[in-house]
Amino acid sequence: MTDTAGTGALPVEGVSAARVLDEIRALRAADRPTHGGRLFAYVYDPGVAGLDELAQAAYAESAHVNGLDPTAFPSLLAMENALVGAAARLLGGGPGTSAPDVVGSVTSGGTESLILAVKAARDARPDLAEPRIVVPVSGHAAFAKAAHYLRVALDPVPVDPVTLRPAVADVAAAIRPETVLVVASAPSYAHGVIDPVAEIAAVAAAAGVRCHVDACFGGWTLPWLRRLGAPVPPFDFAVPGVTSISVDLHKYAYAPKGVSVLLHRDPGLRAPQFFAYADWPGYTMVNPVIASTRSGGPIAAAYATLRHLGEDGYLRLAAVTRDAVAGLADAVRAVDGLRLLAEPESTVVCFTADDPELDLFVLVDELTARGWHTQPQLSYAGLPASVHLTVTAAVAPRVAEFGPALAEAAVAARAAGPVVLPPELLALAGSLTPEALTPDLIAGLAAGLGLGAGPAPDRMAAVNTLLQAAPVRLRERLLVEFVGLLQRPAW
Repeated sequence: MTDTAGTGALPVEGVSAARVLDEIRALRAADRPTHGGRLFAYVYDPGVAGLDELAQAAYAESAHVNGLDPTAFPSLLAMENALVGAAARLLGGGPGTSAPDVVGSVTSGGTESLILAVKAARDARPDLAEPRIVVPVSGHAAFAKAAHYLRVALDPVPVDPVTLRPAVADVAAAIRPETVLVVASAPSYAHGVIDPVAEIAAVAAAAGVRCHVDACFGGWTLPWLRRLGAPVPPFDFAVPGVTSISVDLHKYAYAPKGVSVLLHRDPGLRAPQFFAYADWPGYTMVNPVIASTRSGGPIAAAYATLRHLGEDGYLRLAAVTRDAVAGLADAVRAVDGLRLLAEPESTVVCFTADDPELDLFVLVDELTARGWHTQPQLSYAGLPASVHLTVTAAVAPRVAEFGPALAEAAVAARAAGPVVLPPELLALAGSLTPEALTPDLIAGLAAGLGLGAGPAPDRMAAVNTLLQAAPVRLRERLLVEFVGLLQRPAW
């Protein structure tokens, strides 16, 4: 008898809708929890009853609408313009401001927004054979991705090990005649600190260079925190010299993934972002973003989310999140051997360990075992390894539970002791070049760390310890190979 279900996505005979949904639910059971305030990365949960259902219904209404042609689907154009207008007003642009002509585009996420900001800056200078961008090392890795994709040179600027910010003088010194874009973060993702945007924008403007503010992470929360009295420094279009800003709506606007907005101070700055092509017999292609076909689902879901929550809803969520941040920071301060890497300025709590007997990577595993999912960050250029907590409104009811869990995890981590890898393995990690990695060597390393086809191991401290021992380029190659082992087709 034919197995109608099979083991892959394409069975010989189709299966019932109910069974397919049951299969998806069974697969989802292995995922980190996207709701409930115990996951401190990747997802943004406001904890608002009914919001998921509204967003899903709005998504379904427009899932098959195609953003490729706004003349065919004016509903999507109207919603996209509304989202851009809302973001522009929140970030210091629009009628009655010093940036009345702000325009923008809705993208699939922060990475696409940053790639397009680099593209617009590069294409605005066709006279330059070797364009360059200046980015603090704390700037998001998507800028490096943009530089790689677009063949733009990346000039990194170090950050102060105490303030975690770039020195404005170092930014100014990095600007060359070939520089097309200077970047500032509000805040940086890793540590949650806000760069000196006004000063960076000033040196960029003095050099005649565009300045992009990456507010993907904080653009939809810093304005509300400011209204609540937080000392948020200038970072948006109210700052002269800021030419573009990115803000993700699927972060603190709490829209489903993936929706980001890229704003430019005026239409002339945005113009090089477009791609148009008519030199073929088909339809004339014109795209404001990287994708041609775009589902209207995410845009409609974001529109519904913003309309439903409104300014008062976002202000309330920001207040709840602010209080949760303060509570989590206090929980970190209460554990001997842990310290905040930076005093919280936005919605990030980032901490490190000063006690050599308290292995941060083991601590992360112990927290995971207790149902708390955090994000470990490897050491870099004199900055210590750290643990990153992205704090959302849904975390607030859990704050009282986190403190005892963190203390228990620290006790357990001390009892377990630091990860000890074989000396020969550490020596290998410190001496290998990416080019020297062979398939057999990669397979051996992966097997020794418990990596292979299927889910990653529950405890990742050994993997993170090995990666931390490796130089940056080898670290990148090992990660590519390790993730490649996980991503294999189900035959």
